[in-house]
Amino acid sequence: MATFVLHPQLAADGLPLADWPLCRVLRMNEAAYPWLILVPRLTDAREIVDLSAADRVRLMDEIAWASQALKDLRRPDKINVGALGNVVPQLHIHVLGRFKDDPAWPGPVWGHAAPVRLEPVDAGREVEAWRTALAPYGA
Repeated sequence: MATFVLHPQLAADGLPLADWPLCRVLRMNEAAYPWLILVPRLTDAREIVDLSAADRVRLMDEIAWASQALKDLRRPDKINVGALGNVVPQLHIHVLGRFKDDPAWPGPVWGHAAPVRLEPVDAGREVEAWRTALAPYGA
């Protein structure tokens, strides 16, 4: 059985938060948006239909957990969920908090502006806050 390896772009862009039953949970290293990325820890999964029926159900549960933690922690006006994969082929799901006053509202965040990385001290605080918010989930 092949070992799960996180795509290098996701590893470069994400701050690791947790490993849930199916997904690795990352915080996108982007200062403008509260943004989680769920990566199923499976090899060769590119599309949601590549998952077993049980893993698709588990994925929806984990998307709901991430969405609830995002809602509780940041109280966004809207939560966007998407699995694009046009640049990174490894299956990953974006769970992104949007606010009516965010830089890209109401349009998509992709391509709006160059990402702004969190300062290291802010990244540390974000990781701590997210780990606390995500702790009730993933058991």
